[in-house]
Amino acid sequence: MWICNFLVAASATMILPFLSLYIGTFGEYSSAYVQKWSGFVFGITFLTAFLISPLWGRFGDKHGRKKILIITGFGIALSTFLMGYASSVTELFILRMFMGVVTGFIPTSIALISAQTDKKRAGKVLATVQTGTVSGGLFGPLIGGSLVDAVGFQYTFILTSSVIAFATVIVAVGIKEVMNKEEEGTSKKNYSRKEVFQLVFKSKLLLAVMLLSFLIQTANFSVQPLLALYVDELTSAANLAFLAGLAFSITGLGNLVSTRSWGNLGDRIGHDKVLMICLGLAIVCFIPQAFVTSIWQLIFLRFLYGITIGGLIPCMTAYIRQLAPLSIQGEMLGYNQSFRFLGNVAGPVLGGVLSGYFGISFVFYFGAVLFIAGITILFYSLKADKLTKVEEEHTLEKVKGF
Repeated sequence: MWICNFLVAASATMILPFLSLYIGTFGEYSSAYVQKWSGFVFGITFLTAFLISPLWGRFGDKHGRKKILIITGFGIALSTFLMGYASSVTELFILRMFMGVVTGFIPTSIALISAQTDKKRAGKVLATVQTGTVSGGLFGPLIGGSLVDAVGFQYTFILTSSVIAFATVIVAVGIKEVMNKEEEGTSKKNYSRKEVFQLVFKSKLLLAVMLLSFLIQTANFSVQPLLALYVDELTSAANLAFLAGLAFSITGLGNLVSTRSWGNLGDRIGHDKVLMICLGLAIVCFIPQAFVTSIWQLIFLRFLYGITIGGLIPCMTAYIRQLAPLSIQGEMLGYNQSFRFLGNVAGPVLGGVLSGYFGISFVFYFGAVLFIAGITILFYSLKADKLTKVEEEHTLEKVKGF
């Protein structure tokens, strides 16, 4: 699954950097028109995925996650292939919307591995799988840009779709879905969609983890679209595009080198503790980025920031693995993915608005506030959960006394 997630993540991000350039090939459009539709075309995939992800998770829990991996994998490949033959912005928009419908491969693969992994090793295993996704996201834009320069837009889409189809074939042939030992010999309770939804909102910790996903993605995506402009303010070097790409990718590199270690630490001391540590360190590394005076200071801080957030996603996923019943793991992870996708949409919008009024530096303060909100929500949720457990134990002791 590491290889498959790497290939899918790399292929999905290969086409993102040049979407605005691709729109420009459809006709003679103004810069404002291209910028507006670039935002629409970029965001519609995440917005659609926000609505659909829980459904893929539910179908996977009921009918097998491998089947969903095959359906979504070939669906992504088909939509990417057809984008190479789009002749208008409307066609591209519709195809990106369809891609959002079938964007369930990576969360479903995580649900598959999560359901087949013992709770005690969940953090380490999920972190290992996560490095495949991070690595793909790190190298995808670089590979995509090189391909466009070498073979053009159409062949880049065709090659990208071929790689995704190849990853799906690997899943179909090489992956075997087996029942977790915790599920063997036990009756599997079926939950309705209403019951699952109520479980999310009744469990303070589950809701806190999903809100964390939203806040983290919002903070990340509020800054990322502005990095090139920020780099332009910091340097007058001729290789501006390279430096902007470096500032963007270096966070993924920091994430890559630390993810497995954070997941392993979470298995040993508790994923809640690692989440608190990572959130605190993220605040420390995020705020100074507003005060940098050179591009290399920014790159160094972005690398440190990548290290600090490396433990957030695997530890949140492992935490859901511990809190949610196995029979609805996929649907729960689907809801978590939906919160992340919502952050992907909200982040660029809020970042763009705030930078327009207060400058790019202010967006870093905004991101830090979101992390502070996240650590506060998690702290009080953990506190409330401990109080609930104490009350339940006290009630049980009184009942036994009678």
